[in-house]
Amino acid sequence: MVNGRKTILLVDDNETNLTAGKTMLKEQYKVYPIPSAEIMFDILENVEADLILLDIDMPEMNGYEAIKKLKTEARFADIPVIFLTAMTGEGDELEGLSLGAIDYVTKPFSAPLLLKRIENHLGMVMQRRELKEFNEHLEDLVKSKTDQILELQNAVLSTVANLVEFRDGVTGGHIERTERFVDLLVHNMKDEGVYEDVLDGWDLETLISSAKLHDVGKIGISDLILNKPGKLTEEEFDIMKLHPEIGVRALKQIEKDAPDHNFLKYATRIAGSHHEKWDGSGYPFGLKGDDIPLEGRLMAIADVYDALISARPYKRPFNTEEAKQIIEEGRGTHFDPALVDVFHKIADEFANVARGVSY
Repeated sequence: MVNGRKTILLVDDNETNLTAGKTMLKEQYKVYPIPSAEIMFDILENVEADLILLDIDMPEMNGYEAIKKLKTEARFADIPVIFLTAMTGEGDELEGLSLGAIDYVTKPFSAPLLLKRIENHLGMVMQRRELKEFNEHLEDLVKSKTDQILELQNAVLSTVANLVEFRDGVTGGHIERTERFVDLLVHNMKDEGVYEDVLDGWDLETLISSAKLHDVGKIGISDLILNKPGKLTEEEFDIMKLHPEIGVRALKQIEKDAPDHNFLKYATRIAGSHHEKWDGSGYPFGLKGDDIPLEGRLMAIADVYDALISARPYKRPFNTEEAKQIIEEGRGTHFDPALVDVFHKIADEFANVARGVSY
């Protein structure tokens, strides 16, 4: 567009047609009369065209060849093209339209008809552009609202997780650290191609955020057991082992009202299976091997590692090297062997998180 006027390239090897066309259009448009398609492409390097009037029957490069070239170059592909032709055959018209022309005007053309065709097509182009801009704005608006909902969702998740951690007072920082451990495992699994087919179907950000709720079932466990200053009795431990099932029931109740939320699905699998063991000796269901959801197998490593490095009334905290050794000794018994192999490669990064070092 030049000085508020649309720019039209008029391409025709006939000088009379160029002169007549420019005379018809110059009052309303900035017109470039061009004698060949080759020269048109040279001009397009420096001129932004709003529409091209393109003759078909030209030497060297005809109109069909020119429009093919236009449509294969991204910077020119959206410029609307109207063919100018003395051809009147239906086959000729169909060929031009199939190549991407928006209209045909037969020669000799009348000024009112040519002006009206151009006006109509430029109007449609403008409407499409405005619609595209509206859709992009709408997408931005939807994304903004979605981001707000995700922020609220994460705030609620964090609040619930912090409530659990507050009640289970011996595990300060446990929620944050285990979430970061899961993050490390997942992204390194992806880099290594481990369980790639499963990870490709996951929303990783949502999965990692859902790890906060792995111990949500502890809300249903008595404070007398959660905060007992010594080691639990066998009976008390049996009660403690109910927390995965309590967590699953609580999350499934919420899921009834929001069945399509991935974070609830991930959180339910994590909460219900992170105490299962690869050899089938875990709880609550004694699942074995691949029958344990992958989310739970991931959380098992993160949860045990953090328990090892944390102080308890009944044990000293293990150092990170000891914790690494215990995790690796559990390969194939407590933990998924493939995940332990991933852990082995990033054990130093786990240790950094344990020491409060950002990664």
